[in-house]
Amino acid sequence: MQNHVPFLLYSLMLFPLAIAVLSLINRWPGLFKKFIYPAVIVLIAGSLALLAIPLKGTPIFVAADFSWVEQAMLVIEVLLAVYLLWLALKRKDLIVTALLVVQTSILLFFHFGAGHHAHAEANLFLDLFSVIMALIIGVIGSLIAMYAVGYMEDFHEHHAEVKDRRPLFLGLIFIFLSAMFGVCFSNNLMWLLFFWEITTVCSFLLIGYKGDEQSITNSFLALRWNLLGGLAFLLGIVILFKNCHTIELNQMMTLSKSLVMLPVALLCFAGITKSAQLPCSSWLVGAMVAPTPVSALLHSSTMVKAGVYLVLRFAGQLGGTTLGLFVAMIGLATFLIGSFICISQNDGKKILAYSTIANLGLIILCAGVGTYEAVWAGILLIIFHAIAKGLLFLCVGAIEHQTGSRQVEDMTGLIVRLPKIAVMLQIGIAGMFLAPFGMLISKWAVLRAIVDFSPFMAVFLIFGSAATLFFWVKWIGKILIVDRVYEKIETRLPSGQMIAMGTLSVLTVLICGCFAVVAHYMIDPYVAAIYGNVTVLSQGNVVVMGIMLLMVCLFPVTFLDYGSGVKMADPYLGGANVGTGNQYRGALAVKDMEMKNYYLDDYFNEGRLMTLGVMLGVIFSLGLIVWGGM
Repeated sequence: MQNHVPFLLYSLMLFPLAIAVLSLINRWPGLFKKFIYPAVIVLIAGSLALLAIPLKGTPIFVAADFSWVEQAMLVIEVLLAVYLLWLALKRKDLIVTALLVVQTSILLFFHFGAGHHAHAEANLFLDLFSVIMALIIGVIGSLIAMYAVGYMEDFHEHHAEVKDRRPLFLGLIFIFLSAMFGVCFSNNLMWLLFFWEITTVCSFLLIGYKGDEQSITNSFLALRWNLLGGLAFLLGIVILFKNCHTIELNQMMTLSKSLVMLPVALLCFAGITKSAQLPCSSWLVGAMVAPTPVSALLHSSTMVKAGVYLVLRFAGQLGGTTLGLFVAMIGLATFLIGSFICISQNDGKKILAYSTIANLGLIILCAGVGTYEAVWAGILLIIFHAIAKGLLFLCVGAIEHQTGSRQVEDMTGLIVRLPKIAVMLQIGIAGMFLAPFGMLISKWAVLRAIVDFSPFMAVFLIFGSAATLFFWVKWIGKILIVDRVYEKIETRLPSGQMIAMGTLSVLTVLICGCFAVVAHYMIDPYVAAIYGNVTVLSQGNVVVMGIMLLMVCLFPVTFLDYGSGVKMADPYLGGANVGTGNQYRGALAVKDMEMKNYYLDDYFNEGRLMTLGVMLGVIFSLGLIVWGGM
């Protein structure tokens, strides 16, 4: 099977690109399903085929030594830079302009100067961590693409003012997936940088898809931060080659820490910007203006995962160093601030955005700690978060189209109004915080790793985890509350949307039930190859969690036909009921009875907390770069 590895890697990187070309040249919306649905099946099958490769702790390297590839990459990067520069000049965005000029100049000087002699023996590689990432991209990313076909048709019916550019939208999604496969398979850091920048350009165009002022402003905000990260990435490669005469990721991870400290710091900063950690978090929150498939793609399976993937790769170099401590502090501050901000939010997508930022902070924290327990927990977090958060974003998008709102306070009685979607939303929320679902297991593993590293950090981790419990319980409570007679308004969704949400619902449960198997065959060998040790759960704990999972799974099932059995009675309002019983006579007028959550904005104000978070992020990021250069 190893002989087929090069073909499989090339196929996974190039097949989405071919689908993107078909999408871009397609001018008949009805044809999208005819080639995108089969393409999704092929892409998922190709990703699953990676499981058949007999990998243990040793990576498989692929030379992929095509001289024309690097020349083509350089031409594409320069052309994209020129295109972005033209847009930045039109918008008079001096920051983007300066970043593009500086980065492109350094790239050209390096390519035609010292970097002309840079050569990688293996441009691509495959190990168990790459397989995990490829499965997330191939399975979840493909399901999001399937969801997008029907969603975007409905989107343009609701938003007639937005120009219908579905061929471009779906084409960008598949280019995005192609680039993400390139990120997780690249061993040549120049190749990795190329794919990294492709994701930046695609996200910029997808965030600005609506074309209104807010979308364009937020797309340029994302571009600024990601170009800054790309510049740090390029500088890291240049310094690495100058000091160590290599541009290969696998060699970089085995070199002396003292030799690679600054390149590691710069590449970690690039990962921090891509994963929207403080002080760079604002771009990911701003990305919420884009259509829901973009939000799901950026937050769950692709863009932000590229950042934590890169930083987690360097956990071995970060462990036990002051540099690692700065990385860990960035992750911890982001987790704490992001979790607290979620408490004061009513917008469903904004809650998902900040909780994504917070959970990515946990993974960055694990990378900074750098112990085998922390890395084990960090990879587990990547898996569970990608599945559950992808499901949640898709559910919120469907709810918004069905009800016209994504506000949590408008989701009262959703279990009666939209029973199928509400059940899937319950599963997604349960997957994020409820025992024995994977995110809680992962957080327990993180806490166990952090307690040994720093009890002081563990205290803040516990406070942040308590905040997550608060805002998730508030949300799930609104879904289940039935305070009046509601009519079922759930209409038939396009098959692609239901298949995507249904599959992710099943995966959320299934991956939790099989997490011990996943850990044993995929995470344990990878961690053992680096550290010679792994985290092992006792058989008794696995059995107990399996029983708990079975019991918890019965909870959403009981609500599938909940509406037919609900009998509403007027609430007791001290004899002051008026009309239907949901109104009462107050001292001055008749008022509606309402049941609302506490948002505690005075204590968890988004503006104040983000100001504090940015200050902490700037301090720790400066410490990261300065200490790396010492």
